Amino acid sequence: MLFSRSWLAEYVDLPESTDELSKRLTSVGLAVEGVEAHGDDEKIDVDVTSNRADCMNHLGIARELSVIYGRPLKTPPSAPVEGGERIADVARVDVEDETGCPRFTARIIRGVKIGPSPDWLRARLETIGLRSINNVVDVTNFVLWETGQPLHAYDLAKLAESRLVVRRARAGESLKTLDGVERKLQPEMLVIADAKEPVGLAGVMGGADSEVTDATVDILLEGACFERQTVRNTARALGMHTDASHRFERGSDPEACLNAVSRAALLIAEIAGGTVVAGAIDRRRQNFPDRRQGRLDLARLDAFAGASIPSDAAERWLKGLGFGVETGGGKTWEVSVPSWRLFDFQPRPDGSVYEADLFEEVLRHFGLDNIPAALPGIPGADAPRTERQILREKVRDRLAACGYAEAVSFAFQSAEMDAAFPTLQSSGSPMRLANPLSDRYAVMRRSLVPNLVETARFNQRRGLASVRLFEIATVFHENASAVVPDQPEHVAFVCGGVLGSPWQREHALDFFDLKGVLESVCEVAGLAGDALEIRAADLAGLLEGSAAELVRNGERVGYLGRVAEEEGYPLYVAEIALAAMAALHGGEASLRVAAPSRFPAIDADLTLTHALTTPWAEIDRTIAELRPADLVSWEMTVRYQDRSQNKGVPEGAVNTTVHFLYNSPERSLTQDEVNERQLALAAELQRRFGWQG
Repeated sequence: MLFSRSWLAEYVDLPESTDELSKRLTSVGLAVEGVEAHGDDEKIDVDVTSNRADCMNHLGIARELSVIYGRPLKTPPSAPVEGGERIADVARVDVEDETGCPRFTARIIRGVKIGPSPDWLRARLETIGLRSINNVVDVTNFVLWETGQPLHAYDLAKLAESRLVVRRARAGESLKTLDGVERKLQPEMLVIADAKEPVGLAGVMGGADSEVTDATVDILLEGACFERQTVRNTARALGMHTDASHRFERGSDPEACLNAVSRAALLIAEIAGGTVVAGAIDRRRQNFPDRRQGRLDLARLDAFAGASIPSDAAERWLKGLGFGVETGGGKTWEVSVPSWRLFDFQPRPDGSVYEADLFEEVLRHFGLDNIPAALPGIPGADAPRTERQILREKVRDRLAACGYAEAVSFAFQSAEMDAAFPTLQSSGSPMRLANPLSDRYAVMRRSLVPNLVETARFNQRRGLASVRLFEIATVFHENASAVVPDQPEHVAFVCGGVLGSPWQREHALDFFDLKGVLESVCEVAGLAGDALEIRAADLAGLLEGSAAELVRNGERVGYLGRVAEEEGYPLYVAEIALAAMAALHGGEASLRVAAPSRFPAIDADLTLTHALTTPWAEIDRTIAELRPADLVSWEMTVRYQDRSQNKGVPEGAVNTTVHFLYNSPERSLTQDEVNERQLALAAELQRRFGWQG
């Protein structure tokens, strides 16, 4: 919003440096975005925020400068010389809708001569980018930019019965506005009408049929206060935006109406001649405007700011800004809000203003830069970390220790990507965005894998020899019985490529590397080894025969496998619900340390011929179930399937060799003891899994 330096200087003494003035204005919340020379004047571009309608005029900015520099504000005169004729004998105003128009004022000037404006008036308007029209219209624009009060001048002779009525539009009515456009009116729109038809859109624009022309002799000046939402709705419905609507939509000063029309009447009489009719029309809704007051506790102000604010300076700043201050000689003041800040200070439920809003007024003139930088004190101890936070940090640290880098992806993806990989949602479809950025981000993610795979491919295409990425984030599952979707937290990771080089014993990442990382993460999370079951499965997007689902307590909680579509080296992915990784009994997993036995151990091997369809996980669980005394550990060492013509292993079968280790913490075991236990275990495994073909 543009302001003229020389115009501001009419209301307050300014410093010589415009740069210094700009910095001071910016420091109190009126950011100066630029200064440009304009002849002998300067244009100052100020970013006036929407809550500061009081500063959308030169007097408002001058008021702030008067407080900043401690210099008096010079208010322009507004009392015209009046003739003997009374306004009540000349015109009439009726306000039928006091909700939409709580105050309406008017003055009349007779015998004006329409013509060009004097040089000083044209210069003022041109500096801020306004075009001069004629002396009467220019005065209304001048007063608008001086006081912030929009005005409108009617040709009194064109008003039927010399009467104005403020009412809602009637069905079928239309109005040709000053811009020459015929506009169809809607019943909820507030209009200014004469005795016959609408002559203006309240708070937006006047009508062309009653505008001031070269033939105008008598003028009726309107200065009103219109309800903000009413003006906003009308302007939006008609696609209009004017200087008047811009201010009314943000809240005009209800007490400025009469002063503004009197100021304009004085200037018109001086510039265009004529006589100001005695008196003014002033229609005001009862008890309008509301008076807003609040309390300012100086001790709370200092505590809020973290600095000592001089009380005499605070009082001077508030009074200079127009606030009423009753100190009562104490540390708690009664403060009343000026009418031009009425809409900036929204009331509390009890009608008083928020104390923090009063603090802001003091602190912005005290200077936010003068407040020492310090974090606010928080009494009491910090809350402990939740179990979920502890688990998340453990998983993140373990994946980082395994060489994986954390990725952060968008929470949405394309519908094609969603369908390309499995989800842990039992049924349903992804939640679609109402207004997506593009088709690539059309649905909320139900899995972390698609975005991770896309990121891995992105790196792969750019020549990265290997990728190891993970992400811990929420996914979104539609819940028909709830207002918001279910948002479980998942962890997913992807790997592929070759680590190292031939000289460094290069290693190609594969399914078992991925499975090992998964087991390591589950271990650090406190998930018992037998609590998570891995079952072979046929899953979308994963290579058949190289995919498995993760099951806990009969429920699928994750999956892993090799990505079916290949682009360069193969990728392996895994995803698991974070909640499923919690320890079986909740909380952090207990850590147990056992000293190794000082007695010698005895090992044994068993080769079991069984059906190819029997997974090792099932045999492993059975050994744990049958575990003989002093069996410390076991592991699969060989899995052999005969694909030659010798048929050493039957077709459809496989040989699995298991290594067992026996050790007692109390004594040395004998070979006979171990043989007895091992033969019994082998017999039972043979009975359950032995090849029957």
